[in-house]
Amino acid sequence: MQKKKTKMMEIDQLQLKEIIDSIKKIKENNDINIYNDDLKVAEEKISYLLDNSNHELKDYQSFLRAKKLFDTQIVNEEAGTFKALKKIHEYLFDGIYDYAGKIRDVNISKGNTRFASVIYIMDAIKEVEKMKQSNFEEIINKYIEMNIVHPFRDGNGRSMRIWLDMILKKELNKCVDWSLVDKYNYLSAMERSITNTLEITELLKNALTDKINDRMIFIKGIEQSYYYETSD
Repeated sequence: MQKKKTKMMEIDQLQLKEIIDSIKKIKENNDINIYNDDLKVAEEKISYLLDNSNHELKDYQSFLRAKKLFDTQIVNEEAGTFKALKKIHEYLFDGIYDYAGKIRDVNISKGNTRFASVIYIMDAIKEVEKMKQSNFEEIINKYIEMNIVHPFRDGNGRSMRIWLDMILKKELNKCVDWSLVDKYNYLSAMERSITNTLEITELLKNALTDKINDRMIFIKGIEQSYYYETSD
């Protein structure tokens, strides 16, 4: 019996390479007047080619959506609430993962870090929502605690970095210029933040900017945020 071809088997590999190469060029493109149209075309192509088993294409599709988040109403949600974080996650991963915007129902860990148990996850989310966010240190503490909760099965880091910037913009008229934050310094500081918040606090404080309405700061931040999640 002839094996049934999957959608990905039927894709012309040269065409796929050209699409991925074009997206990489978009990532390097600083011309804000044309990038939206380019992203729309690329996202439509990826949506057509997307296969459920192809992690790379899923990441690209989510990445393209994240770049367009600057122009949506989602960024105007009430900063610091789980509602806002949930909407960000749903926007980034809807149609890519069936758990987009849904609180996880399994226990998860990363390296030596075990995140909040599903038994207590709702109570933990409510406690984080109550935390103060009137100054930089309080905001970072709230960010760290939500990271410890890790409310979703995947995509927590990408969603929460956007969520953090929303809080900073609302309360301090600041945001993080993530392009200034080294990947390995950030990841190691976040891993140690459970017992030592000073390292991540100082790291992000040194990368603060008042360019909260600068589209390219946002876009480069998204690029860096997704880079943090890649394996070398």
